[in-house]
Amino acid sequence: MSKKKSFTYASAGVDIDKADAAKSKIKSLIESTFNDKVVGGFGHFGGCYSGKFKGFDDPITVSSSDGVGTKIKIACMMKKYDSVGIDIVHHCVNDIAVMGAHPQFFLDYIGIGKLEPGTIEEILKGLVAGCKNANMALIAGETAEMPDLYRPGEFDLAGFIVGVVDRSKIIDGSKIEAGDVVLGFKSNGLHTNGYTLARKIAFEHMGWNPDKHFDELGMSIGEALLTPHKLYLPAIEKLRDKSSVKGFAHVTGGGIVGNLSRIFRDGLSFDIDTSKWEIPPVFTILQEAGNVEKSEMFRAFNMGIGLTCIVSEDGVGEIVDSFSDSEDKPIVIGRVVEGKEPQLNLD
Repeated sequence: MSKKKSFTYASAGVDIDKADAAKSKIKSLIESTFNDKVVGGFGHFGGCYSGKFKGFDDPITVSSSDGVGTKIKIACMMKKYDSVGIDIVHHCVNDIAVMGAHPQFFLDYIGIGKLEPGTIEEILKGLVAGCKNANMALIAGETAEMPDLYRPGEFDLAGFIVGVVDRSKIIDGSKIEAGDVVLGFKSNGLHTNGYTLARKIAFEHMGWNPDKHFDELGMSIGEALLTPHKLYLPAIEKLRDKSSVKGFAHVTGGGIVGNLSRIFRDGLSFDIDTSKWEIPPVFTILQEAGNVEKSEMFRAFNMGIGLTCIVSEDGVGEIVDSFSDSEDKPIVIGRVVEGKEPQLNLD
């Protein structure tokens, strides 16, 4: 009689020992982001955080979640995993900061085909760096090994954030009116949006290797596409308490028009003049290589503007002058107008 085959979780593709090894390595890394509001240590079933928000009269929590998307595929191609951790944190921070919220804590979710402690540690290093950039605690997370869902070397990454703002200081665009000015803050690349199109153009259509160097980029196409999502929290913190500031929009999927429209009430819209800033070369390279219409580029990508700010006309000078020459000064890119569809001047 033949001996029955004996199965283990590891033989099925999930190695608990490796998971435990990974957790032991990242414990000190994660706890380095903790502050005095974090209750307990790392490793509990849930992360605990004190709800006593000092300095707020009527605190409202603001939460958001997002993923890195197919930018992860480029990280896997290049075997560089730390930058996508920074990506997800900065993306989520920007999303709540535009509403006036102060980031408090962050949680992550990693779904992976085969758990390799080195890979997980690199991802966590990026998450920790992003959280420290935002002065925020990484209080909990989950890493799930699922070989039947992800192929070896593949993973997905999502983030969850909570911030707090006084009810009276929520920035929601409700005070925007015709005649206000749209300011733009420059991006540093694609951030975390448009990567399905970018990958198809660069690696499928053109057949480029990620290490193909472009002089106009000063780096390889892979390095340019992995540039971490810019953190706009410092700029927002500088401006959010100014009376002339009426709204912010984080430019993500859908481009400038799609995201700026989210903070406008009925009867108001905007005119954007794209000649006011220089389109970064990474977008020009992709557009020319893929023969992409300019209008489509502005739908898929941020095209060099990662954050917009709506201010009253009489406050523009003060806002711009508050940024030194060494910082990324905002530029005037448009105006608020009455009763028409958003206008994007592409000439």
